[in-house]
Amino acid sequence: MMHIDKELDTRGLNCPLPILKAKKALAEMSSGQLLRVVSTDAGSTRDFLAFAKQTGNELVEQQSEGGDFIHVLKRR
Repeated sequence: MMHIDKELDTRGLNCPLPILKAKKALAEMSSGQLLRVVSTDAGSTRDFLAFAKQTGNELVEQQSEGGDFIHVLKRR
């Protein structure tokens, strides 16, 4: 079980809002901390993969539960 330092609920928001909210949250976090983002945007899986590559933050996990897409990012 991972220790999540911060969680964002971006259900109902479409691209690019989940990414923008995640970017803001990560900026307020310390290196090595974990951010969990819950989204209902099906495109968020692809978006968070690209976001992690662009920013150097690690995409630790992605999964879907029902209509939710869950992304866990580690702050670089």
